[in-house]
Amino acid sequence: PDGGDSHRVREFDLDDRAFVAGGFDIPAAKTRLAWLDDDTVLVATETDADSLTTSSYPRQARALRRGQSLDDAPIVAEVPRDHVAIFVGSDIRPDAETTDRAVIVDAIDFFNSTMSFLDLDDIRAVDGSLFTEPTKWADALNQVDAPTDVEVGFERDLVLFRPQSTWKSTTTEVAAGGLAIADIDAVKEGEITPRVIFTPDAHTSLQSFTFTRDYLVLELLADVQSKLTVLDLGNDFAESTLPGVPANHMVGLGAVDKFDSATANDFWMVSTGFLTPSTLSYGTLGPSDEAAGTNSDEPTTEVIKSAPAMFDAEGLSVEQHFATSADGTKIPYFQIGADDLVLDGDNPTLLDGYGGFEVSRTPGYSPVVGIGWLSRSTAGQKSDEAAGATTAGDSTNTLPAGRGGVYVLANIRGGGEYGPEWHTSAMRENRMRCYEDHSAVARDLIARGVTSPKTLACAGGSNGGLLVGNMLTQYPELFGAVSCGVPLLDMARYTKLSAGYSWKAEYGDPDVAEDWAFIKEFSPYHLIEDRQDYPPVLFWTATSDDRVGPVQARKMAARMQAQGIENVWFFEDTEGGHSAASDNEQTAFTRALSYRFMWNALTGE
Repeated sequence: PDGGDSHRVREFDLDDRAFVAGGFDIPAAKTRLAWLDDDTVLVATETDADSLTTSSYPRQARALRRGQSLDDAPIVAEVPRDHVAIFVGSDIRPDAETTDRAVIVDAIDFFNSTMSFLDLDDIRAVDGSLFTEPTKWADALNQVDAPTDVEVGFERDLVLFRPQSTWKSTTTEVAAGGLAIADIDAVKEGEITPRVIFTPDAHTSLQSFTFTRDYLVLELLADVQSKLTVLDLGNDFAESTLPGVPANHMVGLGAVDKFDSATANDFWMVSTGFLTPSTLSYGTLGPSDEAAGTNSDEPTTEVIKSAPAMFDAEGLSVEQHFATSADGTKIPYFQIGADDLVLDGDNPTLLDGYGGFEVSRTPGYSPVVGIGWLSRSTAGQKSDEAAGATTAGDSTNTLPAGRGGVYVLANIRGGGEYGPEWHTSAMRENRMRCYEDHSAVARDLIARGVTSPKTLACAGGSNGGLLVGNMLTQYPELFGAVSCGVPLLDMARYTKLSAGYSWKAEYGDPDVAEDWAFIKEFSPYHLIEDRQDYPPVLFWTATSDDRVGPVQARKMAARMQAQGIENVWFFEDTEGGHSAASDNEQTAFTRALSYRFMWNALTGE
């Protein structure tokens, strides 16, 4: 309700376009819900203090029938309090050949979990209703016998496996970041013999995948460039490449309807780039139904519509470069700026990054970045050839003027751009690598003449706030401004605040002496020194942030100000949650505040 992670869940009728009177209605909490049938849902939510983990997420799953109160719904599964959460899901299919399933995940920590599933037919009464007695669920549940760092999914009668580290089963070795499959009946019997269908290399990682009826499309990154590989399910997973992916763009696919014979192999594709608004295309991978008359033997793609441009990208271009980190690792980054950029070290430059939780930062269209930082100051003018004059400020015919700066996105370790090992190489005791990577990109920009310390800013939020907090405290000489949003900063206490306990697998446990020995080396609050050469810094947060919380930003700003450090600024909104913005107006204000602060610090304007 206030932009936080807690949310109310209500049943909505798509035909009537109205909430269902007396329908399912779950009070505000960090709820997960899955339909089992028209009158039964599987729900993980908060009912009392005992229903939550130490990380503040649900730890109990209940089978809730229509008209039943939450308190009366039986608990069909629960996890220990010191685990992160219990997650629920369902695999409901419209075809009669596929068995509907319920799925329960025990998230042991952020990167390790166990998955259990049951066929709904195994808990179905004679009249077709579902049993909700815990004993019947316990008898029907099948736990997938795979290592806890293997992600598990389902597709019809296949079980899919994506290991985070090399998995050596009794018959097969599946590389970290690879993809393997097994028959679900064998999985039920505990006899998993995975077949590998994708193995990554040093430059390529699997980001996602999409099934149609007869094909599997792998959405890959090759040096942070999108690539689509098609596997033919009916031809022993024969491999081909789906053409038409533009450079420096990110693409995502979704099946149209694999259970409709007319569209069984059709897909939607969305592509976007730093300077290109999202474009929706419709394509087919091969014949679905000859009667449809729209499918061919070869893949085809047709552009349906593109979103409107929100800033003037004329004269701007995208480049990809590689910096060298402290240990010699090549770190890719995208640079967006003027075609005729003068490499005189005087270009106001914004360095963005994240570097955590295997999150990949990829090309994408951002009107906020475009208007707030990139487009040139003359972009708000248009040429009126008929009148032989130039006019400005007509918002119906022109695009907003921008500042004409340079924007840089760094793909540092800790992210998922090169798969799980790119992430794990910067976890816990190796955390410093992502900060070394980010500073290496900053140095490369300076060495290439793109910018200089006095004209280089960095910005980040959440884990990205921790990133720029370390730029502030460990590399102050590289930056002229820092914008630090909804951040982790006090790594001695982060596990005791909001959802912080769930991130111990990423950062380490500060209550364990061996862990604190390396955590304190990247805890910005504990790295503040009695010095005056810190760059200007803005800390911004929200009172309603129930993931990280506002406390760490508050105390960091207060400590720096108490030490007499100049140009330390702080802003806190009451609403907005972990994004510090619950609507577009708030988003515009928060981003404008951040960009205005950085631009002023770099240019004096």
